Amino acid sequence: MGLFDRVSRVVRSWLNALVGAAEDPEKILEQTLIEMQDNLVTLRQAVAQAIASQKRLEQQFNQNQQQAAEWERRAKIALQHGDEQLALEALSRKKTALNAAMALKGQLEQSVTQVEALKKQMQQLESKIAEARTRKEMLVARARAAKASEQLQQTFSSLNINAPMAAFERMEERVQELEARSQAVAELNSDTLEAKFAALEAGSVEEDLARLKAELANPQLSPSSTPAYDPELEALRRQLEKN
Repeated sequence: MGLFDRVSRVVRSWLNALVGAAEDPEKILEQTLIEMQDNLVTLRQAVAQAIASQKRLEQQFNQNQQQAAEWERRAKIALQHGDEQLALEALSRKKTALNAAMALKGQLEQSVTQVEALKKQMQQLESKIAEARTRKEMLVARARAAKASEQLQQTFSSLNINAPMAAFERMEERVQELEARSQAVAELNSDTLEAKFAALEAGSVEEDLARLKAELANPQLSPSSTPAYDPELEALRRQLEKN
């Protein structure tokens, strides 16, 4: 296949695709109905012309028959007056009129057949137009519904319904993180506060030492007025007194 043929095929396929995409069913059907209606108008005009031609043929046929009858009447009159030559002339005219009537009869029969065929075609076209109108309404309704459905699907596909849910999930994780941080800070603050109170309640080692010295220096400050003798305590007291 030559380059020109390949390019020609590509161009034809592109044009066909372009035309197919540009076709609007509603407009195409409406245009088709208009063309069918125009054809019906043309056919009706043809039927009218054929009927008019048939009427003219009928008139000519009847006139020739009347002329033939008239020439026969005149031939009888000529014979009644003994003029055979005139009677022969009248009969000759009668024959000419009859021949013309016979020729017109054949044309008239053809015209009648043609008119009947045209009338039948016209009736068929009228029936097809009525059917086409009904089908057009149905097809247009289906086309509109398909377009609406397509637009709805395109709108739905353009919407990212997962994005809002993902945002909610991210915010939920963020809130959980904030709650965990708040709880951790609260726990740290609680531990510090407990430690402070524990320190205040426990006092310092120096305070305990001072208290013990005071108790040893003044036995009356001892919680028990008659403490039990404790050798270890007595040794410790002596050691403290030396110090």
